[in-house]
Amino acid sequence: MTVIAHLSDTHIDNWPLSIARTRAVVDYLNDLPYDLDAIVVTGDITDHGLPAEYELARELFTCRHPVMFCPGNHDERDAFRRHLLGQAGSTAPINQVHQTAGAVIALCDSSVPGKDEGFLSDETLAWLEDVLARTSAGVPVVVGFHHPPARLHVPFIDSIRQFGAERLAALAGRRRNLTAFLCGHAHTAAATVFGERPLLVAPGVVSTLRLPWEQHASPHDHVHLDHLPALAFHVLGDAGELTTHFRHVHL
Repeated sequence: MTVIAHLSDTHIDNWPLSIARTRAVVDYLNDLPYDLDAIVVTGDITDHGLPAEYELARELFTCRHPVMFCPGNHDERDAFRRHLLGQAGSTAPINQVHQTAGAVIALCDSSVPGKDEGFLSDETLAWLEDVLARTSAGVPVVVGFHHPPARLHVPFIDSIRQFGAERLAALAGRRRNLTAFLCGHAHTAAATVFGERPLLVAPGVVSTLRLPWEQHASPHDHVHLDHLPALAFHVLGDAGELTTHFRHVHL
């Protein structure tokens, strides 16, 4: 079986809480008695996209498991490449693929520089279709990005979701080895269906979103800071079946 740890929205900056929460999650994963196939972090790695924040993130994510990152709307592509990935700088989309023993993980850049909403560029969709085409039909492909391509029935998040998603749904219709979509952005664990595939939303590390029916009168009453950081474990069985477990991590 393949086990993928999925976390999102660490928003690392000089705020002690973001550092402590990220460190607690990474320590928890490092202390597991099992070698994970991958850790996937679906965006908003830093809060302001600053070089120093990426340097700190790189230090915090010192890990014995393979780690993959994709950008979110709080990230900045050039600094992300230089100071987190250790690559040459560029403002082109950051798309990455990782092969495990039993699956392929393709992370797409849904960020739009200067905007909070998401969109997969034609370049990114062509890249993803090529990854799917080059992967054997019997090998599951898990696709991740930051912005949910479907409505989550949270008005604020839905207003800055991934737009143009019908193009991604059409791609999924052509490529049956696409097994599931992973994303973040919403700061709440959620599960729905998009393009006839599971769409699994990671809980937030730095904070948890209050759902509309949990909010009181204040317009700013939409963030829990007292909830523990959390993550998801996605398990792909030998027959390709997908199971997801969620875990909170004590500070």
